[in-house]
Amino acid sequence: MKKNINKYLLILAVSFSLIITGCSKFLDESDPSNFSTGSYFTKPEHAKSSVNAIYASMRDPFNSGFGGGAWMMLEFATGLAGTDLGQAVNSYFVKDLTNTADNGYGVTIWNSYYRGIANANTSIKFIPGITMDETLKKKLLGEAYFLRAWYYFNLVQIFGNIPLVTEPVNLQSEQLRPGQVAAEEVYNLILSDLQIAEQSGLDWKDETGRVSMGAVKSLLAKVYLTMAGYPLQKGNSHYTLAAEKAKEVIESGKFKLFDSYASFRDPAMKNKEENIFMIQYLAGTLSSNWQVSIVPYNKNISKYSDETGGIYSTTAFAQSFQTNDLRAKEKQFFYTNYTNQDNRNLTVELGGFFIYKYFDNEAHLNTASSGMNWPVLRYADVLLIFAEASNKVNGPGTEVYSAVNAIRRRAELPDLAGLSQSQLEEAIWKERWYELCFENITWFDMVRLRKAFNTTTKQFDDYVGHQFSYGPTLKDRELLFPIPTPEVLNGKLVQNKGY
Repeated sequence: MKKNINKYLLILAVSFSLIITGCSKFLDESDPSNFSTGSYFTKPEHAKSSVNAIYASMRDPFNSGFGGGAWMMLEFATGLAGTDLGQAVNSYFVKDLTNTADNGYGVTIWNSYYRGIANANTSIKFIPGITMDETLKKKLLGEAYFLRAWYYFNLVQIFGNIPLVTEPVNLQSEQLRPGQVAAEEVYNLILSDLQIAEQSGLDWKDETGRVSMGAVKSLLAKVYLTMAGYPLQKGNSHYTLAAEKAKEVIESGKFKLFDSYASFRDPAMKNKEENIFMIQYLAGTLSSNWQVSIVPYNKNISKYSDETGGIYSTTAFAQSFQTNDLRAKEKQFFYTNYTNQDNRNLTVELGGFFIYKYFDNEAHLNTASSGMNWPVLRYADVLLIFAEASNKVNGPGTEVYSAVNAIRRRAELPDLAGLSQSQLEEAIWKERWYELCFENITWFDMVRLRKAFNTTTKQFDDYVGHQFSYGPTLKDRELLFPIPTPEVLNGKLVQNKGY
């Protein structure tokens, strides 16, 4: 039996579709099996479509419904999320810290991201041989290298030592059944790919949703920050690099914080200002069906027929925000009531703190079709990366305070001042937990810091031994997710500790 990784490494890049020149123009390849790499990569249009295909796998884990959605895995692992979706057993396995290698969420992420890597490998291999405008060719390759780096960055953080495949694979390839490599080797490829993308001539901003130079440098900053912490523990050298890259983004002047959290939910603000890079959706064509996950279970408030109650904030986390923090106010980051679908004059109390950050009101009120993008890299994240990394190396300073206080001022909180280095460090961590919550970021922060936020004490516990507000306690095995069973059965992969 062929294993999943082999299956997806063989998929041709032209088998998926994404944006060509803007958010409203999509490619649809109806029968990719008719193509081969030898006959397909012959003209500029082929280069463009192959790169478009690499983006598609980013969306797969966000497919959601009454079975939950793979994207939720990284939220339930924080201990800050709840669910009312009883049949979504994969959610409970993660949430209750009883996870196994058979969890479908992990399988989806593994398969989707290796499929994206396979498509990137194909583009990187064959685009150089196409006769076309060299400037455009270089930019397209920059996108391919960035996306391969992004997929590997997620996989190595989630699963640890993983297969590293860098060439298109056929039945004769040595990499057809790859073994694992050390995490540091994966990080070395990630850095190399991003450094190549950095030299590709990409524009600083791209409001159509494609990879930009701002995205490349922002991801580099995040990778350096992660490498500075666990498990590699590169320390100050990489905190310095993280601060430098984040500062390049800040000093570019191309990005800024939204004035209002309402802009997170405004379709007109997709890929603009604070949104450096996003996963793209288009209502009616490639709808963001994860919207059904952030409404309560069968409360009859949404135009969607599927009200899943798939994920929401624990009460403990939502109530841990400072009393005057704007983010915790009704219909900012969370909502506790909404109007009845059959009578919009009637308010329904929902009985919990549901996620409002990226709630598409028009879809829930009227259309049941959302084009809301998912944020991957936000300017707020870059500011906090800079603040954390710079404080770690240089201690409190004007630039550090300026970065973190910009986040706090929007939340209508007083400026931080006069803190020691360690006090400021924890204050910055808190801003990351609050500002970036429910964006598939917090668990990654927990693992690189080996810290978890205690919603009762408002302090940080050691990761191992931290008890979730609803009972379970983290063990060292939860520092990684299990490698999916089908991959271990290929005979070359060693399962992560404790699974």
